[in-house]
Amino acid sequence: MSITFGVSLPSRGLLASPDNLKTTALLVDKFQYESGWVSDHIVIPRSIDSKYPYSSTGASPFSEDQPYFEPISALNFLAGCTNRLKLGTHVLIVPYRNPVLTAKMLATLDYLSEGRLIVGVGVGWMKEEFEALGLDHYAARGIKTDEYLSIYKSVWMDEPSMYNGTDYAIDNVGFSPKPFQTPHPPLWIGGHSKPALRRAAKFGDAWMPIGQRPPAILDPNELSEKYKLIQEMAVDNGRSENSVDLCFSSTISFRDEPDSRDHMMTGIPEQIAADIRLYQDVGVQNFILSFNSENITELHECIQRFAEDVISLIPR
Repeated sequence: MSITFGVSLPSRGLLASPDNLKTTALLVDKFQYESGWVSDHIVIPRSIDSKYPYSSTGASPFSEDQPYFEPISALNFLAGCTNRLKLGTHVLIVPYRNPVLTAKMLATLDYLSEGRLIVGVGVGWMKEEFEALGLDHYAARGIKTDEYLSIYKSVWMDEPSMYNGTDYAIDNVGFSPKPFQTPHPPLWIGGHSKPALRRAAKFGDAWMPIGQRPPAILDPNELSEKYKLIQEMAVDNGRSENSVDLCFSSTISFRDEPDSRDHMMTGIPEQIAADIRLYQDVGVQNFILSFNSENITELHECIQRFAEDVISLIPR
């Protein structure tokens, strides 16, 4: 089974700058990775009681005093800097934004980039951010996300566009240009809760949980079990068992000595490649990688090292 590799780009934190974002995307493109990814937060409240779901402590890893680029804007910038690289959101928090306007922005991005957009989506986890945005639907964010995804697909695919839902009604409107990709840009669904699995089975072209940060969140066996549930639910939704691809996100940490390895996806290139093959064996087709690095030089070195020393060890 062929696999692809993408890289998380420096769109937030201390490394976030126009030059770092551009040069990293160009480097990722140079070394023939398939995709570059940016994440999504609009504001970071200074007091957060919500539990971050991808940390053993529940503490938010984000600093309210560091840059965080808006993802659709950042991808428009990158679309103008690159020619081949696919560009994705990992993930766009769907219930933060008006669905018709967001669908328009995404369709425009896909059209202008000639079909290089991947729309990774999630429901969000930070109640305080919803409140800061003036939104009162945190408790219903899953329901909102499902409706908004239905609206995306309606305006992207139908002509004229029509939708009649809980909070939105779209009656006989024109929506042009449609996305460059047909029937629409791929929708990759984030999260690994039961509702997220159901959402992936209903709407997703791929499932993209955050899978590997110390400590491990989804080992290969657990990932495989959840993916089988998605496949079963896809059939229940009238779709093919193989209609939803499997993606895996991982932080990569290189070590100089094999004995210094402390968890999966760390170590020398041979150890990291062996871990990737374990996930490949349970059906992962797409890997999105981030790298433990303290500065832009180190990040670029890691991107090059993985391309030269790890990918060559993995059957593709």
